[in-house]
Amino acid sequence: MTVRLGVTGATGRMGREVIAAATAREDCEVVFAVNRRPDEETVDGVEVESAAEFDSLVVDREPSVVIDFTGPESAVDYAEACADAGVAFVTGTTGFDDDGREALEAAAEDVAVLHAPNFARGVRALVNAVGEAVRNLPGYDVELVETHHNGKRDAPSGTANRLLSEIEANGDFTDRTHGREGDAPRETGEIGVHALRAGDITGEHEVVLAGNHEEVRLTHRAEDRGVFAAGAVDAAVWIAGQKAGSYDFADVIAE
Repeated sequence: MTVRLGVTGATGRMGREVIAAATAREDCEVVFAVNRRPDEETVDGVEVESAAEFDSLVVDREPSVVIDFTGPESAVDYAEACADAGVAFVTGTTGFDDDGREALEAAAEDVAVLHAPNFARGVRALVNAVGEAVRNLPGYDVELVETHHNGKRDAPSGTANRLLSEIEANGDFTDRTHGREGDAPRETGEIGVHALRAGDITGEHEVVLAGNHEEVRLTHRAEDRGVFAAGAVDAAVWIAGQKAGSYDFADVIAE
């Protein structure tokens, strides 16, 4: 079965990568691609159309799944349109507030929705390893450092927040300290969080656990955005035909 894909943010960093990854597969077809400011006619041979036409395109072109890497507000708009059209929705957009997350959950009542802050399989392994390390090293200090390109808006990153949730679920932590300044000794139960934005760095996440005269460092470094696009397309192929509900990239990897 060929999975018919719609792609948003087509001329953005991730939109380009998603189109390239999808067109390279025999089991996928990109049936439309949109951008809010379509400043290019095609990406990898796929016509880029105006995002203003999304609501009609998602009905007329009959995609199986829409893949989204845009911004929180536009992602919610796309998710709602997909829910109305009965089309599954995969998004790697981060930075949602409570209202945005609730909107995705509402869409998941009608269609399959998969939201993941990171589509790299190595990050899923990192999350698992961090949880195990925190359980095995009770009382150790924990610091998290994440680094991304200078255009990334949300901080900490969605992946960092996922790692922080895993740390908190497996250890005795009560607070997150974002950076330090002045007289700021470490407090019991805190997790130090540091976000770096520089150049065109694709994405790095490092968790440091230190205590008992030793330290453990767990790191994931993405060397190319293609790894995220490939994972998103894997997720789209997997979610096509799934029943309505909220899904995670871990569900894709588990199969």
